[in-house]
Amino acid sequence: MVDTSFLSWPFFEAHHRQFAEGLRDWAAREIHPLIDHHDVDESCRHLVRRLGEGGWLKAVVPQANGGLSPTFDVRTLCLARETLAYQDGLADFAFAMQGLGTGPITLFGSEALKEKYLPPVARGEAIAAFALSEPEAGSDVAAMSTTATPDGPDHVHLDGVKTWISNGGIADHYVVFARSGEAPGAKGLSAYMVDAQTPGLTVENRIDVIAPHPLATLRFEGCRVPLSQRVGGPGEGFKVAMATLDVFRSTVGAAALGLARRALDEALQHASSRKLFGAPLGELQLTQASLADMATGVDTAGLLVYRAAWTKDQGAERVTREAAMAKMHATEEAQRVIDRAVQIFGGLGVTKGVKVEELYREIRALRIYEGATEVQKIVIARELLKMHAQQSKHREGGCR
Repeated sequence: MVDTSFLSWPFFEAHHRQFAEGLRDWAAREIHPLIDHHDVDESCRHLVRRLGEGGWLKAVVPQANGGLSPTFDVRTLCLARETLAYQDGLADFAFAMQGLGTGPITLFGSEALKEKYLPPVARGEAIAAFALSEPEAGSDVAAMSTTATPDGPDHVHLDGVKTWISNGGIADHYVVFARSGEAPGAKGLSAYMVDAQTPGLTVENRIDVIAPHPLATLRFEGCRVPLSQRVGGPGEGFKVAMATLDVFRSTVGAAALGLARRALDEALQHASSRKLFGAPLGELQLTQASLADMATGVDTAGLLVYRAAWTKDQGAERVTREAAMAKMHATEEAQRVIDRAVQIFGGLGVTKGVKVEELYREIRALRIYEGATEVQKIVIARELLKMHAQQSKHREGGCR
């Protein structure tokens, strides 16, 4: 039985609880028949379509374009990812990429781009993707080498390689970040919406990972894109990317939280039913200690995730520190919780087809993508130092 007592936390309003309960019931009925882990492309297509038909993808676009809320409600996004990840990591992936792949349009796109791309995404009729990473520019976005070169007064052509692109190969459109040259480093990037059938865009290869999902390397060779497809202003690509990740980074922690909750529930069920030395496994004090640590880890992760989401929803312009803490702690804690669940299952826990084995593979990538744990620590420390410097300056000014 899913523990939903956290919905009574003061972070949530009545509409959040209603959304979470409705999605939980829908996901328990609908998701399992849609997924074939041997054919992740088709599974993702089915998931996106059904999520759209169910109305759940309305959470990833604004109300004016067929969505649920006036703008992003980050608590709703987090509740969706946690609920879907509890059922299956691929379901969470399908939902999350619809949001991440169009988040730049929601935040910075022209009205024409919003009207063109957002309603089909909300209906589950188009699959979105976010193309930021490169072979030599993952965590260090400013090292990007893909270029956007002027091609006449109204176009650019894109040249370069993007890799680790989720939904690569099945997406209908990509938001692509490239060096447009307005300034050195991070200030010289721009973002463009590129339809999958645009000449010059090819899927160079597909990438297999331990928890399979659509993932690919993309190549751009003279890929001609109208300037009307630019998201935000010239040279604003870094700002577009960081603002989008600021919204969705907390939701990665929420996905990890869903995986961790499922691991805890699986461990509780196994510990209650598995007999060892003539008694349930759960009566052993060491098992109880593990369960206590797991439950505490789940709650601490949840508190950080929903604090970050709540803070953003209260109107904070940026939640860089809070989101980084939520993402870092929730993913690391979920890894520990799932590892303990595998240990409680014993040999069964590393058997293919057992849920905790699947969770063990699913969690590992979350500690890397959208900013690895080590990068989050740098982000948190820099934010703390910046805050300290500002406070010190303020105090010094007050003493004069």
